Amino acid sequence: MTTQNNNNPNTYLLKRVITKPFRQGITALLSGLLLLGTAAHAQERSITLDEAIKMGLENSKTLKLSQAKIDQAVSQYNQAKDRALPTGTASFLYSFAAIPANRLELGPDQSFNLPKTANANLGTATAEEVLYGGGRYRYARQSTNLLIQVARLDAEKDQEQIAINIVNEYYNLYKVLQSKKVVDSNLKAIDIQIHQAQRFFEQGLVTKNDVLRFQLQRANVELNGIDLENNRKIINYDLIVLLGVPESTQFTINQINDAGQSVAPLTSYLDTALSIRQEVRQQDLRTRVADINIKNTEANKLPTIAASASAYYLNTSANPFPRSGKFITPLTAGLAVNWNFGALWSNKNKVAEARIQRDQSKIDRDIITDNIKTEVNRNYQDYVRALDKIKLLQTSINQATENNRILASKYANSTASATDRADAETLLYQAQTNLELAKADAGLAYYNLLKATGKLTNK
Repeated sequence: MTTQNNNNPNTYLLKRVITKPFRQGITALLSGLLLLGTAAHAQERSITLDEAIKMGLENSKTLKLSQAKIDQAVSQYNQAKDRALPTGTASFLYSFAAIPANRLELGPDQSFNLPKTANANLGTATAEEVLYGGGRYRYARQSTNLLIQVARLDAEKDQEQIAINIVNEYYNLYKVLQSKKVVDSNLKAIDIQIHQAQRFFEQGLVTKNDVLRFQLQRANVELNGIDLENNRKIINYDLIVLLGVPESTQFTINQINDAGQSVAPLTSYLDTALSIRQEVRQQDLRTRVADINIKNTEANKLPTIAASASAYYLNTSANPFPRSGKFITPLTAGLAVNWNFGALWSNKNKVAEARIQRDQSKIDRDIITDNIKTEVNRNYQDYVRALDKIKLLQTSINQATENNRILASKYANSTASATDRADAETLLYQAQTNLELAKADAGLAYYNLLKATGKLTNK
């Protein structure tokens, strides 16, 4: 009996030659399928800022709620108009009476019998219109009409806020994507330096520590790249929610709007903001509503005059339908004057309260105005500072580029250390990153300035 020798060197070698490539091929195939599946699942989409704002405004649930509030205000206005229309009521009553004791004796020879049963059909129809109500209905219409305008300005304000939220996320994503590009570019440059340092080390021109210095630099850049990718995923998802697109969407931004817009004097932005900001216009409307409320409260001291007309139908038969000689139809018309003269002395405190509310509204407007001025000035200064920062960083880029070129030449000629060479690259990398971030910050500051002046969506 013989046994198979599994330890045959030729068998082992054959397994190694065949099995290892086979495993590698399967692994590569599975990895490729996984990448294809991921690519198919994620939908990459390049989007401009204008497209993002338009899409966000169209899909915003907040704006849909704002429109519902406008519709509610319009409905209240229509109800106020309806209260000035004539009112009318109609009713019909049938009653049946049984009279068991139907004989009445009023004295000697004075008695009579009532019927054992009796029927009654009574119908009424009344129309009434207030001829004079002290202006209450007119004031109600004016007040609710102003509240419609307030609701519409609320919708405009919500629209501005949604737009600036989209702008913030858009520029944050752009900053991350640009930083990632800089990271990728620097990784390629560092790989070249590592390869060069490795050759120099093999030739005995540099020490192992020089190679490790570049490898450490690469690791630090890679860590920065990991943080950037995590931030990109967070911002990308925030944009998905704001724009109402499928969750598999991966946004890309090829270019942002030029941040170098001309800067007008601060007073120009302040004047624009105070003339068109929704909060100021809303407060002006609320002050007008308060003025109308004063008039409406004072109207309580005035009488009301109403005209009315009524028609009656009275039928004493069991049959409710009219038959000749079985019913009567009285018609009445009247004019009613109602005056609660007690309001002459009991209404003064209500009027005083209404005046206080009007004064509070004016104070609120002053506070809102101060806040808007502060906001405009802050965003104006941020934008000016961002433009100045870009100019300075452009100079820094030129200096860092020249410094990197000089040290690259010195390192190649073995007259500069690996530390100096790596530091020069780091400075250039940092300057490039800072410039891209400054451009994005300038664009964001510009849009914040537009929002502060109320012209973000009304340019």
